[in-house]
Amino acid sequence: MASPEHPPTVAAVLRHAVARLAEAGVPDPDVDAELLAAFVLGTGRGGVQAAAVRGDAVDPASAARLDALVARRATREPLQHITGSAPFRHLELRVGPGVFVPRPETEMVAQLAIDALAAAASPSPIAVDLGTGSGAIALAMATEVPHARVFAAENSVDAFVWTKENFARIGADNARLAFIDLEHAFPELDGTVSVVASNPPYVPDAAIPRDPEVRLFDPPAALYGGEDGLNVVRVLSGVGLRLAHPGGTIVIEHGEWQGEAIRAILAADGWRAASTHPDLTMRDRATTALRP
Repeated sequence: MASPEHPPTVAAVLRHAVARLAEAGVPDPDVDAELLAAFVLGTGRGGVQAAAVRGDAVDPASAARLDALVARRATREPLQHITGSAPFRHLELRVGPGVFVPRPETEMVAQLAIDALAAAASPSPIAVDLGTGSGAIALAMATEVPHARVFAAENSVDAFVWTKENFARIGADNARLAFIDLEHAFPELDGTVSVVASNPPYVPDAAIPRDPEVRLFDPPAALYGGEDGLNVVRVLSGVGLRLAHPGGTIVIEHGEWQGEAIRAILAADGWRAASTHPDLTMRDRATTALRP
């Protein structure tokens, strides 16, 4: 048993953490245990792994703090809420209660928007991210296409607290954030935008997410999109037509079974060349179209 004279090792506290998280049904207990230990010890996941192999000890205060964080994660509180940050492409975004935690699959959606923005035939193309949440897609576009101008809209007070912090921390001079309803966003940009991007709420109201991290902790306004999940998509299509210039691109994230319905919505509104794109797991994840 560990004592002040014989503090626990990194390997021992990791084993305990993994067992506790696995018992709670956390999907990747090894990964989460190492990331929580890295957060407590002020190192990276590789540093934790190396310390475990070396047999390094953990001071009692750090071991107790890690135990408390593992207990929170065992309730299925999102790892990102506990650490206060979420990785997204090359960014580290501040997140917490009230804002949707960016997912790895959205990185592919951002890539579609970034590619379209980088290919725009303008020395200073304009992009808009509608319902930006943490600012993930907008800040990815702004930092990866630095000659572009990026405008982001958010209308949730709880989310906007985190969005403002991320915009301030990352400090992209070419990005502007506004607290505004997406339907009325940026009228001054009408007909000038090269890329309109959004990760809207798209879960059908009756389709309760399986994962407790989503069901219990993500804000409902960022999840549910009406009876078929596409209410906000219908709005986005019209707003995108208002904002985009001829040849401009719209990029919309969605659920894996919604591509066909979204292509139909976009085509009916007059968008051209609607196309659905799979993510790295080959699940349909985003649909793009061109402004005629």
